[in-house]
Amino acid sequence: MLRLLISILVGYVLVLVLVRIFEPRFVFFPDYPGRLAGDWNPRNLIVQDVWLTSSDGIKLHAWWIPNEKTEFTFLAFHGNAGNITDRAPVYEFLRDLPGNVLALEYRGYGRSEGKPAEQALYRDAGVAYDYLVNVKRIDPKTIISFGQSLGTAVATHLAARQQVGAVILEAPFPSAARLAKVIFRFLPGLSFLVRGQFDTQARVQELRVPIFIVHCRQDPVLPFTLGQEVYAASNAPKTFLEINGRCHEEASIIAPEKYRAALQNFLNSVGR
Repeated sequence: MLRLLISILVGYVLVLVLVRIFEPRFVFFPDYPGRLAGDWNPRNLIVQDVWLTSSDGIKLHAWWIPNEKTEFTFLAFHGNAGNITDRAPVYEFLRDLPGNVLALEYRGYGRSEGKPAEQALYRDAGVAYDYLVNVKRIDPKTIISFGQSLGTAVATHLAARQQVGAVILEAPFPSAARLAKVIFRFLPGLSFLVRGQFDTQARVQELRVPIFIVHCRQDPVLPFTLGQEVYAASNAPKTFLEINGRCHEEASIIAPEKYRAALQNFLNSVGR
């Protein structure tokens, strides 16, 4: 019996080690459902292709979606899986608020080169921010760091290190460790392997700008309670918007009027 228990323990440890080794394949899904799938010339958006180069030489692709009747610019970081074409309706929603939109494609996603990794994604976000400030001459106080799902970790990390006007998080999660405990309960110990990664909860505690969090009550990917945890950890002024429905990154699609009204009130307060 002792030998059996030892064998099970050793086998489980090996499983955790393998998960750690192949972690990027479990964390990032740039090829699902297809890396270049989608409409790269959306009918309802006038998009300008932007090419950026990261500090390590990786070429990054982004969409610049201008709106001349606005004072705000959304620096948008999308969620896991797919590419920016999948979020075209979201960018249309942001443009019509109104706002300019710079939608970044992380390395390894869509038309961007390279392979995704946590610190690399943060580096990519910094490149996009520098483009807005130094090339487009956007006032940092009018930049809204906007993240969805995985992108919420990127948005908060950027806002904790660069000057922005506000932060908007759609379907956030506190950290990779917290997510592992909730979703992978059948793998005890996994949270210790990802401790400190994608630590949104720690980053929001560093923010001194208004924060707006929206989460769908029946989110099929990231439980609603995770968004509440991020909100509880955030500093004031802060706003939480609950969308009653089954959605993940689609809050602006299934409840556009409710979302728009709340978001416009939030942006008005940021402007003041």
